[in-house]
Amino acid sequence: MPLVEVTMWAGVPSEVKKKLAEGLTKVFEELGIPREAVTIVIYEVPKENWATGGQLHSERFK
Repeated sequence: MPLVEVTMWAGVPSEVKKKLAEGLTKVFEELGIPREAVTIVIYEVPKENWATGGQLHSERFK
């Protein structure tokens, strides 16, 4: 049923992604949706391909 798409910087450790997926799944379970119905896709974007306020994140967040 639900498809959750998460976009984040590249290089986040797998353990953090696992915790994120588990936490998001729990939110849906609390709404009565079975965990097997929840799909999460994580997109990783390099910091040099992401900018806010005209500044690349690779420069802003060193």
